[in-house]
Amino acid sequence: MDYVSALLPPAVMAVLFIGVIRVIVKTQGGANKTKEDAAVDAALARVEGAQPPIKADA
Repeated sequence: MDYVSALLPPAVMAVLFIGVIRVIVKTQGGANKTKEDAAVDAALARVEGAQPPIKADA
């Protein structure tokens, strides 16, 4: 019975991991995709706008 106690935790973790991946894949897209993409684009623009320009030494 030692093999059962050795294999049970990895098996449970594998099942939970597959469940998490399925939820992530199912929630991609949909009605909020455009809004989420716009929020990410706005955040990236803010971060890029806050950084000073890099000077190239040539």
